Formats: sequence, C-alpha cells, structure tokens
Amino acid sequence: MTEPFDAVDIIRAKRDNTESLTDAQIDWLVDAYTRGVVADEQMSAMTMAILLNGMTRAEISRWTHAMIESGERMSFAKLSRPTADKHSTGGVGDKITLPLAPLVAAFDVAVPQLSGRGLGHTGGTLDKLESIPGWRASLTNAEMMAQLESVGAVICAAGAGLAPADRKLYALRDVTGTVEAIPLIASSIMSKKIAEGTGALVLDVKVGSGAFMKTLDSARELARTMVDLGTDAGVRTVALVTDMSVPLGRTAGNALEVRESLEVLAGGGPADVVDLTVALAVEMLAAADRPAAEADVREALADGRAMDKWRAMIAAQGGDVDAPLPVAKETETVVAAESGVLASLDAYAVGVAVHRLGAGRVRKEDSVQAAAGIEIHVKPGEPVAAGQPVFTLHTDTPERFARAHEALKGGWTVEPERAGAAVLGDALASDQSVVLDRIG
Repeated sequence: MTEPFDAVDIIRAKRDNTESLTDAQIDWLVDAYTRGVVADEQMSAMTMAILLNGMTRAEISRWTHAMIESGERMSFAKLSRPTADKHSTGGVGDKITLPLAPLVAAFDVAVPQLSGRGLGHTGGTLDKLESIPGWRASLTNAEMMAQLESVGAVICAAGAGLAPADRKLYALRDVTGTVEAIPLIASSIMSKKIAEGTGALVLDVKVGSGAFMKTLDSARELARTMVDLGTDAGVRTVALVTDMSVPLGRTAGNALEVRESLEVLAGGGPADVVDLTVALAVEMLAAADRPAAEADVREALADGRAMDKWRAMIAAQGGDVDAPLPVAKETETVVAAESGVLASLDAYAVGVAVHRLGAGRVRKEDSVQAAAGIEIHVKPGEPVAAGQPVFTLHTDTPERFARAHEALKGGWTVEPERAGAAVLGDALASDQSVVLDRIG
C-alpha cells in the first residue's frame, strides 16, 4: 500500500524544529515503526532529534496516544471498588511497591500494579517477589481481575499487548543514547499506565545519583510532563519527587528487600521506607476518592491489616507466605577504617555493587540471584566506630566480591570525630526528607 507520509520529511521537521508535528504525522510514524515500515535507523534519527529539540505538550500527548493505540486497553470499570496505581522511575533499595499495594488495598481501593524487572543498577519489583517460593509474575487478564475483586491488590507482569510500540522503541533508545529524552521517558511510562486503565495514578519520580534524573530541575520537568499526560488522558495523576541520592532503607537486593518489606508490613522497618510508603498511600487514596489521614494509614501497618492483604495477595499468585526466603551461600563485610560519622553514601555505587553481586542483569533475558545483595548497617548522619561493619555483601558466587568492593570504593565517606562532626551528622540526617516536591 502507499504510505501517506515519508519518514524522512517528519525527521527533518523535528530536526529543524521550525514547526510542530501534526497528529496525523505522529500517528503514522509510531504505527509505521511498529509495523516495520519505518526502519530502526530512521527512528533512531527521530529519537535523537527529539532528545535535542524536545516536544511540545501537544506533541508528547499525541505521541503517547499513538503508542497506546498500538495495542490493547484494559478496563477496571466492572470492579466493585475504585483503582489506583503507583509508578516509580527506579532506584536502589526501592522496595516501596511491596508494602504499598497491600496497604492501599486495606482501604478498599484496588491496586493493579503492573511491574517490571530490573535492568542496570536499578532493581525490579518482579525479581524481588520471585524470591518467594512458588510466586508467579504472569497472570491472565481474567486472573488479574478476579484477584483485584477478591483480594484488592495484584503485582504482576504487564501483558505483551499493552503499548507494543513502546517495547520496540525502548529497545532502540537503549542502544542509541536517547534513553534520557524526557518526552520519550514520559510517553514510555504513561502509555503503559494509561493503557492499563487505572482510574488514578501516583508517580514516584526519583532524583539523585541513583536515579535517571540527576537534578531536581530535570526531575520536576519529567514529573510535570507525566502529570500533564495523565491529566490530558482523563487519569487523576499526581507526582512526588523523592530523594534517590542515598539507597532507600537498609537493604538492596531481591530477597533482602522482601525481608525488609515484611518488617514494614509488621509495623517496623526503616523510617525512610515507612515514610515514603505512607506518603504515597495517602496520595493514592485521595486520588481514588478514599481519603485517609496519615495516622490512619500508619495504623493499618501497625495493626496487621496491610500484612493480611499481603499474605492474601502473595498466596493468590501461588506464593508460599510462610516459606523461608533464600539466603546467600557467602557473605563478606566492609568495615570502617576510622571512627566518626558517616557523611555520605552514594546510591549509584551501592546499586552497581548489588548488580555485580548477582542481583541485577545486563540484558533482559539474564537470570538473577534471589539472595544476592547488600545490607547497609550505617546510614548518613549515624555514628560509626573503627572496625564496625558498614555493609554486608551477599552472593552465591564468591568470585563476585572483588568487583563489588571496587564499586563501593569511594562511594561512602566518614567524617572523623572532631568538633562539629556530630552536628554535621545531625544535619545530614535531618535534611534527608524523602519527599522533595509534589506536582499535580
């Protein structure tokens, strides 16, 4: 058949940036690329032009719409309760989805959490949950609907039918240096979330060394772009910009993070993990017209309601909720050389070390070690004594330790005990508010 447009003409229009692309041009380009009519090298040129010149709000909205239209749409209209979802842009030790989904479900809001696997230095929710014996990530749409109705929460893999154009485009961006383009990040995330059909969406946009967005300005721009996309599509959308300069909690790695999530669901756990879980839950409940005070949300963690939902959710997907989690065959500790206060801890360094221990993957088809990861014994602002363990490294393959140690080298600093050191530590601890901004 004769195509209505020429890809080169559209590439030139964005390259020269003299006029906005039309809806028809964008619809055709995304569809033609999905069909294989537009070649990879042509779309590579287009994504680079977008990276360099950006897109208008109307262009991003239409690009997202075209990616949604490349596949199927889900609907939760038949459920007896409203729906709310959360998406994180990824980080180190970010296990928030695990306690958050059952916590929100405890307030009679359905949580259809379609999650992914880790790639590079960031962890994946599905990898973490697969450390639970018997748990399965793949559900049919019918199974998902039934579990949302009976339990109220599901965490599973997204079906291949949602925004297939994004899957093809993301693989291309990954090898052409265009992953960082904010219009493409925003449309990639939001095309899947809008196609998923949730009624409300809360975005956790990470910023810092362990995040894709390194500066607060770029994180805010991404958050605003995604909130606009959700709003334009009729989805109640709000974004929290949150800190990822330091790992979340005191564990990074699959089974280790599940264990820490269970501590949160039991009413304990690290303060930063609890605080962010509660903040996101409050936003999700408000967006789903089930507003709850922060104190009530915290009470649902303390009194066991969220844990009950967790056990039901895991069991519904075949998981043995009482089975012990995997434990690494080998461990090594990293100790402080001097006494003082931990002044810094770089999330990226920890993420790379965890990856090298076997908890992450280079390619999507790679397998991961369930028990690999790092325990963090000291966080910034806390005192440390010479010889005291700062990290415990876990892996099943001890030959991995050397490269993990290399990744951590220079990724943390101790301020010696001297006048003012304690004050420095206190300042670091108090300044690390988890939520840095709210947009929407």
